[in-house]
Amino acid sequence: MLRFFQKESKTILGAATIVGVLSFASRVVGFVRDRILAGTFGAGDTLDVYYAAFKIPDLMFNLIVVGALSASFIPFFLSHYNRTFNGKEQAWKFTNNTIHIIGGVVLLFSLILILFAQPLATLVAPGFQDYKQIRVASFMRVMFLGQILLAISMIYGSVLQSLKKFFLYALAPIFYNAGIIVGAFWFVDVLGPIGLAWGVVLGALLHLLIQIFGMKESGYRYAFVFDLKSKAVRDMARLMGPRTIGLAVNQLMFLILTIIASTFAAGSLTIFQFAYNIEFFPVGIIGVSFAIAVFPTLSDHIEKKDMEGFVDVIITTIRQLLYLLLPMTLLFLVMRAQIVRVVVGAGAFDWAATISTADTLAFFALTFIPQSLIFLLARAFYALHDTITPLLIAIVSAFVGIMSVFLFKDAFGVVALAIAYSMAASINALLLWVTLRKRMGTLKESMLLPTLFKLTIAGVLSGFTMQILKPITVSLISLESFVGVFLQGFLAGGAGLVVYLLMGWILQIEEQQKLLSMFKRGSLKQAAPQEVFPE
Repeated sequence: MLRFFQKESKTILGAATIVGVLSFASRVVGFVRDRILAGTFGAGDTLDVYYAAFKIPDLMFNLIVVGALSASFIPFFLSHYNRTFNGKEQAWKFTNNTIHIIGGVVLLFSLILILFAQPLATLVAPGFQDYKQIRVASFMRVMFLGQILLAISMIYGSVLQSLKKFFLYALAPIFYNAGIIVGAFWFVDVLGPIGLAWGVVLGALLHLLIQIFGMKESGYRYAFVFDLKSKAVRDMARLMGPRTIGLAVNQLMFLILTIIASTFAAGSLTIFQFAYNIEFFPVGIIGVSFAIAVFPTLSDHIEKKDMEGFVDVIITTIRQLLYLLLPMTLLFLVMRAQIVRVVVGAGAFDWAATISTADTLAFFALTFIPQSLIFLLARAFYALHDTITPLLIAIVSAFVGIMSVFLFKDAFGVVALAIAYSMAASINALLLWVTLRKRMGTLKESMLLPTLFKLTIAGVLSGFTMQILKPITVSLISLESFVGVFLQGFLAGGAGLVVYLLMGWILQIEEQQKLLSMFKRGSLKQAAPQEVFPE
């Protein structure tokens, strides 16, 4: 069992599958979490407060922790670890130094922001009444404690990614969501609504404990190291600067969307957040999983100055993303109301809130592919040690998104938030693609054309099948219960996906053949690299 947890993934597709499967499990647990929250509290004051309180802690975490780790930690860790002489010792020293520097910064900022929680609550939710803003501040103070634990955990997780040991890294979010569920079930009974915030802290602690186990089994040992003059730390700081600003821009856009949502009717912020949580299900499972899995390989190609291999990995990964995300886009568009009703349509979350969430989800679903491409293409730039270009593109796309929400909010209400977010994502993906292509000379787009042609045929027939069967199932199944709604979505959506797979077999779509071939071998570890992705 220990060997299984610690085994190294040998292929990009194998690694992405491990991350994707566990991400799927995490999202399912997350949906259970959201259903519990929706059924218990409904689209009203408590969840508005809960989600508003998340914004500042999340902003701080993304700027400091994600800004440092997503763009620079893995390449620098690998440069130490792969050295012939004393490499592992230097890598562990670099890890411990990073923990103390980043952890110290997060701790300092958390303490400062806790002191200013009340004015921050007014900033993120200006449309809330005074009593709701006071509750936002109380929730926020507790949640900052969880961010400190998550900061350390994310550093350990980056090490596990670098070593291509993705299982425990991807398992940790399941325990994070489990902690929040414990908060909703038990802490709320004891502490009142603020028990939801303490559930976040418990989830962060469980997240950290899982990563510590993985680190210990990888040979890591803790030691106190605090060296601000370290060249690796200075280089990492240099790269994280633009990345941090880029994240700040994206978080600012999301913060503005939150502020606008707080001015709509009660429950609007909850509806927007639920729709975003649901739409991130395929993006997180597929787009983020492949981006995580491919990053170490892209960094290796750059270290070896193998630019052709670098481009091959990018375009082959994009083809796999297109194959997997097209049916998800169709499924979430056609069956959006059923999906929302199954995930959060319980108890106090009524049908009107379900429809509003489904309408918001539809615009998110249109950009599953662009959102996923952003994660992949941005990491291609990070592997090139370029964090400036994604920053500039993020600024442009966020500006488009912010302007869009002011343009559409009066006509579309909460749905305008999803329209703005989707427009920003589309512009971001397009500019990343064009800029990377110009730098590399080519992204071998001709390799995409046969795949796109076949996927279009399969997708049209799949979507048509779902749409035809949806009203037919209504005549056979009552939609008055959870089971009825679930069966309608399962039968109509499932039939559409079966048609997609059948057409993939008829048209001999290469990406489907590779995926099935890997599973036929019965081992994600033993799949032949040359038959999956060039490495």
